[in-house]
Amino acid sequence: MNLVDRVKNILVSPKTEWPVIAAETTDVKSMYMNYIMILAAIPAIAGIIGSMFGGFMTSFIGVAVLQYVMALVTVFIAALVVDALAPTFGGTKNPVAALELVAYSMTASWVAGIALVLGLRIGGVIHASGSLDGIYLLYLGLPVMMKCPQEKVVPYLVVTVVVLILLSWVLGVLLAGAIFAPMMLIGR
Repeated sequence: MNLVDRVKNILVSPKTEWPVIAAETTDVKSMYMNYIMILAAIPAIAGIIGSMFGGFMTSFIGVAVLQYVMALVTVFIAALVVDALAPTFGGTKNPVAALELVAYSMTASWVAGIALVLGLRIGGVIHASGSLDGIYLLYLGLPVMMKCPQEKVVPYLVVTVVVLILLSWVLGVLLAGAIFAPMMLIGR
């Protein structure tokens, strides 16, 4: 399936798209090259464009590159977490299915990231709302992709989301350190 159709289908009709995804075969490299690396770039590029209007172009390019790299790493780590938790909630471990689940669940957030062209304030709120839709996509995808029983989907989802929030927080701290530590050294 091509990229545009996949994005449209996962956003518009996720209940019917998850079984289609589960029936396909793919690998980590293909997922990254043909989907994750492309869509994860949307918020970074939109943020750079939005920052041009705020006069922050040069400082935001470095931040955008770091955020992009962190997004790629986050998807990978999140997939490891989802896969590791699967047996706890009656699911089946499958690292590629976990990667697909995480990547396709992040689609809403990545697409909403285009709103960052409007600037960080309003664009950031719109971008964050895509994350809420991503939680719904994750909820729908967990039983299909990780084969967990329906009665265990909500606990699996809650634990996954809590772990991912903590992961995001840790990666955010690391990102902030990567950005501000050099600035503090220069200021000395």
